Amino acid sequence: MSDLAIRAEGLGKRYRIGTAAKRHDSLRDALTNMITAPVRNFRQLRGGGVDGAGDEAGVHWALRDVSFDLRDGEVLGVIGRNGAGKSTLLKVLSRITEPSSGRAIVRGRVGSLLEVGTGFHPDLTGRENVFLNGAILGMDRAYVERRFDEIVEFAGVAKFIDTPVKRYSSGMYLRLAFAVAAHLEPDVLIVDEVLAVGDAQFQKKCLGKMSSVSKEGRTVLFVSHNLTAVRTLCTRAILMRQGKLVADGTPGETVGLYLSEVREDLRERVFDDPATAPQNGAGIVERVRLRQLDDEESDELTTESSFAIEVDYRTREPGAFLGFTVVIHDAENNIVFSSIGNREPRWYGRPMPLGRYRSTCTIPGNLLNNGTYSASVYMFGQGFRDMQFMNDVLRFEVADSPAIRGDYFGALLGAVRPDLTWTTDVLSEASA
Repeated sequence: MSDLAIRAEGLGKRYRIGTAAKRHDSLRDALTNMITAPVRNFRQLRGGGVDGAGDEAGVHWALRDVSFDLRDGEVLGVIGRNGAGKSTLLKVLSRITEPSSGRAIVRGRVGSLLEVGTGFHPDLTGRENVFLNGAILGMDRAYVERRFDEIVEFAGVAKFIDTPVKRYSSGMYLRLAFAVAAHLEPDVLIVDEVLAVGDAQFQKKCLGKMSSVSKEGRTVLFVSHNLTAVRTLCTRAILMRQGKLVADGTPGETVGLYLSEVREDLRERVFDDPATAPQNGAGIVERVRLRQLDDEESDELTTESSFAIEVDYRTREPGAFLGFTVVIHDAENNIVFSSIGNREPRWYGRPMPLGRYRSTCTIPGNLLNNGTYSASVYMFGQGFRDMQFMNDVLRFEVADSPAIRGDYFGALLGAVRPDLTWTTDVLSEASA
């Protein structure tokens, strides 16, 4: 057990949904609730346990009886669909939230990056936040000073290091937050899907840093929809489904099982419950759907088909600023392309009245190759802040269309397959 970094034993996490927190009007009410809570919890567990068979109304188990061991130097990838319990698991292991059942043993210091700017105080400068995070991790000031230049160089924010981080872009937040978490030498590094918002060069730097951290004998937990990164970086992977751990094995085996589960199309996602719908401070998403444009009577998308991704939402207050980004991934979650809604002419960057809206991203035909794809949608507020990530919110299959193949019948390589213009000009003719 000396090389054990993490042990999860029967972890469960229960949330109450659709009800407001109970109000205690007097000290007597509060004391009564505190005394009777253990008895109520015991009865609930006897009735349904973490399997949820006897769940009372308004109770949701985000984690159910999750158990695994993780050794020093292992890199564990955690994969699964949205709502599978991945982020909740990391929050429990990071001590951000307490489990409702079971226990988690984590040995040593934990550096966690679960959302952009985790642990940052918006009114403090980048420099002050580096030292604050170091203190939270138990580092003395002299140690942080020795690592400070390396952190700032990695993050690439030297010019703004003495600027309050509330003025940082989400990318600057992310780079500095990751640099702090990775460079102050925690025994366990826990990283959630936040790397999805970084550019390709920064993602490569982060993956390289996580690889070097594991080679130094430290442990990494990595939640990602980038399955290529999971296969490349991780020594092991687990698959989560509806709060349960359903597979634990090599990255190749686990990723293969996950891909077999997500092949079916999912062209519409409706969010009926405002309490659980994707939302930020400015808006709430009601529906995301893929709509075929050229032949709405057909269910088949082909390489020639043009289609739209629509986001229906409502603003939460007058004068709200909202924008969206669509990211298309291939079957292994490599990014094919992304499109930000800053070319939308009417409302982008302008205050929106209270109401319901639909933002539409149109994708032309003869762009994608045949294969399986997924779409993620990111909602953001003013200044690309207050991000809400809807990863893998739609899935669809693009079938082959022979129209532009001509006389070639082999595989056409690549994630995209544009219908490009070819010409041939005669430069000179040989004399007879």
